[in-house]
Amino acid sequence: MQAWYVYLLRCADNSLYCGITNDLDRRLTAHNAGTASKYTRARLPVALAASVEVDGKSAALKLELAIKKLPAGQKIERLMNHTQTK
Repeated sequence: MQAWYVYLLRCADNSLYCGITNDLDRRLTAHNAGTASKYTRARLPVALAASVEVDGKSAALKLELAIKKLPAGQKIERLMNHTQTK
């Protein structure tokens, strides 16, 4: 099963952006180039705040949705405390 990543970016305006990818370096480069999302394009530069590897795209999508529902102050902690259940 291919590894996927759920990541949080810290934007220039101090906001957080959550996303998923199967190639973290490529995706971070795309965000900083302004080609990955409208949200980050307007808030450059961005820096990786946190990331976690999960098994498969489905698990990544579920975790991303859970993170996006949280208040900003809890997002990094929740992502870093994520435990993969198999």
